[in-house]
Amino acid sequence: MKILISPDLHKKVLIFLFGFFVWVSAANADSTFTNLTDPGQIRTFHNVTERIRCICIPSIAIKSCSFNNCTVSAKLKLFIENRIRAGESADVIVDKMVHGFGQDVVSDPIIAKFIETGNQGMAQGVIMGFGPDILAKPDSSWIDFSIAAAAAFGILLIYLYLKRRTAPKAAIATESENHSSFDKYISEIEEKQK
Repeated sequence: MKILISPDLHKKVLIFLFGFFVWVSAANADSTFTNLTDPGQIRTFHNVTERIRCICIPSIAIKSCSFNNCTVSAKLKLFIENRIRAGESADVIVDKMVHGFGQDVVSDPIIAKFIETGNQGMAQGVIMGFGPDILAKPDSSWIDFSIAAAAAFGILLIYLYLKRRTAPKAAIATESENHSSFDKYISEIEEKQK
């Protein structure tokens, strides 16, 4: 038995699958990259970066913050790697992010670079602590909802575009049918008037 699928249905299915896969990949994306190689250190890195918020986009954890869009968070991730290499645990690093690492952290190359480039706010935040506001409290339901809404809106726009593109062909066919029946009606009236 051979099943025929219309080209329109085929396009719609492909567009739906594409949108679905984009949404799934975006929802499961993990943009955190680390230079650490030890599995234990990598677990610690992921633990810390899940618990600290992104500097540029406070509604997400630093783990999901993009290196390209937020250079300050990228530098902070490198600082966290340095703390892990120094042997600090995830709980200690998170606690020190809240309460401060102290003046001895000025020797860290990342903090030295913050000071050198004039980013005193970040340097002081690391030295003195950022307070509890640095802790990530993202509500991923809004993020997931916005991704799903954007995907649904995109699919709707594509559907409307395809529908609009095929509508003139159907309108022309209907108009020609209506035109011929109208002509027939007019000719019948003219016949009766004779």
